[in-house]
Amino acid sequence: MPHLAHLLDGVPKQRRAIIDCTGIYNETISVDHDSNHWIKLNGHEAWEWIEGFEAVASKILQPTTAPLRDDVLSFLFFGYDASAVERPYTSAREASRAWSGETGASRPYGVTYIGHNWQRWSQLRRFFEAIEPLKDRLGTIQLRGWSWDQRPQWAVEHRFGGVDVDPALLKRLGVEIGEPIPFDQVIALQSQARFCPIFHRPLFNQLGLVTNRTFETFCSDTIPLLMLSDSVIEEIYGHDALQLAPGKDVVGKLEDMMRRPEVYWDAVLKTRIHLAAHHSYERRFEQLMAILA
Repeated sequence: MPHLAHLLDGVPKQRRAIIDCTGIYNETISVDHDSNHWIKLNGHEAWEWIEGFEAVASKILQPTTAPLRDDVLSFLFFGYDASAVERPYTSAREASRAWSGETGASRPYGVTYIGHNWQRWSQLRRFFEAIEPLKDRLGTIQLRGWSWDQRPQWAVEHRFGGVDVDPALLKRLGVEIGEPIPFDQVIALQSQARFCPIFHRPLFNQLGLVTNRTFETFCSDTIPLLMLSDSVIEEIYGHDALQLAPGKDVVGKLEDMMRRPEVYWDAVLKTRIHLAAHHSYERRFEQLMAILA
């Protein structure tokens, strides 16, 4: 609150903007167990958030290309940092040879997912069940984040959905569960895996919201699996990235990726070029300055 008071006292309202990364500045929207207003947790109704945002700032920005409200501006906020790429390959052949272990480097994980147990289990469960027939060929699966070992007791007591997990399924798949890691270690840890899936929360899928992981995964030395709609993939990543979407045939796509990695690394490298051209932080600052002008 002291920081907010300093902002309110020192900056005129017409020069203030709120970047609403979770779609709070909307009427209440619920998708599966996910929602933009957690009334059970904080007691605040939709109208309180809307009036609060309007009292604080003259501009509301959301990281989606299609805001629901007419008074919200699109600003994706998150971006792609080409200088953070773990291994900037010069060709798909070079990348596929390194990825396949032909150059002598081996990867300890087949699949790694880094993220907290918050409104993600329904998608992760479907993904894990789909890849179970390939578990011996893929290698070890790693899951890092908060509360993947068991459903939190507070969620059980309050019957709070969306914070779920199936320990028996994870054990059957031999999933390694680890604690959360610092943000600056995510790219390197993902680079230890052959594949890294990108999921968006159900609410974010509904609102078209992007996150830091939307872009950051392409900095890792891994093949991203885009578990998103084709329309979102083409709009954010470009046409070449559609190759990286498993769609409904996850097993078939992963088998083909392992059989023909150079094809998919070509898609990864082309997508990196697209992201650098359209979603760099330089572009984000240009966009923000245009909004604030």
